[in-house]
Amino acid sequence: MNKFKFLAMLVAMMVLAACSMEGPGSGSEEESGGSTESDGEYTIGFSISTLNNPFFVTLSEGAEAKAEELGAEISVVDAQNDAAKQASDVEDLIQQGVDLIMINPVDSEAVATAVESANNADIPVISVDRSVEGAEVVSHIASDNTAGGEMAGEYLLSLVGEGAKVAELQGVPGASATRERGEGFNNIAQESLDVVAQQTANFDRAEGLSVMENILQSNPDITGVFAHNDEMALGALEAIEAAGKDIQVVGFDATEDAVQAVEEGRLAGTVAQKPDLIGETGVETAVQFLDGEDVEASIPVELELIQP
Repeated sequence: MNKFKFLAMLVAMMVLAACSMEGPGSGSEEESGGSTESDGEYTIGFSISTLNNPFFVTLSEGAEAKAEELGAEISVVDAQNDAAKQASDVEDLIQQGVDLIMINPVDSEAVATAVESANNADIPVISVDRSVEGAEVVSHIASDNTAGGEMAGEYLLSLVGEGAKVAELQGVPGASATRERGEGFNNIAQESLDVVAQQTANFDRAEGLSVMENILQSNPDITGVFAHNDEMALGALEAIEAAGKDIQVVGFDATEDAVQAVEEGRLAGTVAQKPDLIGETGVETAVQFLDGEDVEASIPVELELIQP
């Protein structure tokens, strides 16, 4: 009898020991498939140069809509046209552990350090609309700003004629869009137009108004203006209309206000850059890359001239 009791106790002890070796939570892991990985959603950080501009609002909205469609989370941060704030914003996104960062630089060179920090944290970066200079990105998605500047220059030339005096309102110094649009415009203008004034108005409507007022005082006989974006073009248009002048103004971006001004016959034209498509393509490319697919290093988005 004692021998049977001893054997029973020995079996019970062996069973208890085997159970204890499974470890805590082992049963629940089997039920859930044994994986603690995420359900496949990606978190994308998007540092945008400014949301105080309709073009970039549309760019952001396009990215957010595509992220929702693809089941990704997106966190948009506004640099407010401040390169130092953008660097800080990118560092915050790195600390949050996002899977990928999309960036629309305030300053294409100044942002390089922040992009390098992301790369060092093994967070890939995609640039949109404006390029990053001096640091690695997996893809750059934008319209061909140089070609757009040439398109604007050729169109303005057709309106004002060979040798006409014109002005150029330039964007934020250091932004790739400023340099490339200016380069494209001057590829045409240096041979065919007399550019009597070139001043920055920082892509801002209020600055476009005040800069244009100053240009009109020193150059009252100009007949055409190319502005590197529609906000500056619309500001310049206000100054021109207030002065009672008849001057052809061509902008860039095809924002809603600019297109309306073209339809009304007030603005001569604008180069459409399709910011919603740039934002959508940025998120699509981000998800493809995170899924392990190959992506193109440069993805162009087509341009279109909007005219009456």
